[in-house]
Amino acid sequence: MDFKLTGKSALVTGASRGIGRATAIALAEQGVDLHLTARSADNLQSVRDQILNEGNVGVEIHPLDLTEIGACSKLVDAVGRVDILINNAGAIPAGDLTEVDEIAWRRGWELKVLGYINLCRLTYPIMKTEGGGVIINNIGNAGEVFDSRYIAGTSGNASLMAFTRALGGRSLDDKIRVVGINPGPVNTERIYALLRNRAKTQLGDEKRYAELLKHYPLGRPAHVREITDLIVFLVSYRAGYISGTVITVDGGISSRSSIIWWPRSTRLNGSARATEFGFMQKSLQTATQSYSCMNLVVIREAGNRRFAFFRGVIGASHSTHAVIRPQLYRRSLRVTVSSEL
Repeated sequence: MDFKLTGKSALVTGASRGIGRATAIALAEQGVDLHLTARSADNLQSVRDQILNEGNVGVEIHPLDLTEIGACSKLVDAVGRVDILINNAGAIPAGDLTEVDEIAWRRGWELKVLGYINLCRLTYPIMKTEGGGVIINNIGNAGEVFDSRYIAGTSGNASLMAFTRALGGRSLDDKIRVVGINPGPVNTERIYALLRNRAKTQLGDEKRYAELLKHYPLGRPAHVREITDLIVFLVSYRAGYISGTVITVDGGISSRSSIIWWPRSTRLNGSARATEFGFMQKSLQTATQSYSCMNLVVIREAGNRRFAFFRGVIGASHSTHAVIRPQLYRRSLRVTVSSEL
């Protein structure tokens, strides 16, 4: 498929690794000349060398810390006009309200939230003057999954989603399209760092992160190419009527409940073991035994079966089958499932 991107120019932030690096390579494959920025000059040079070895496009690197005052202006002055801006820099730290201190919160937002806004603010007028362009904000599905254990990221990403929709709602009047993408888990270093952190707090051992990974849709995070192929499409003329929206690529996770996804439903009988879920080791044998589990949502009867619906828990009813629907793992509490329910 011809996206007619040959000869276009793009600025990609956070281009030294992960989705940013892969996006730069994908755009280069389409003939796009590149300006790449990140903190690490060595990593940027590595990306540049790879692209030049594989293709025939222009690649300029701009090692910068975009959290420094004036850095965004310096970058835009050095780059000049571009057809495409890919906002990708920044990783907001994980943790709940008590775990992310003010310094970490501000540092995360300074690069990702304010960094995106500042580059849009500086680049948009140039695009308008030059006849148009495309801005892609790589945000993340945490803006849709309100996870208290990633509270700084959830709040920051939700802000960028609103910003993208607000700016992109009118931008076609200036022949500029502004689009957000919300990847869920993607096969990069970052998702494994998040999984190890979650396994440590949730399972007591960061080495058990694979127990969380296997419950993603299709049993895996997204391939990086599944994200970058979308970006290539969105910056092309084939997406010419798409603006002011955010496209989610997370295998359906945000339509469930958490960035760490548990299976939608599992049927277990009264003697089945639940060790595969990683947070409960006891056998499901009696209806009066206490289990370490999450908030009970509803227990109802249908004919001679009892159905237990929980949030992030394994449950059972005596001498029957139970339909278990884990959704969101939070703080554990003790719930007694009795035969009277």
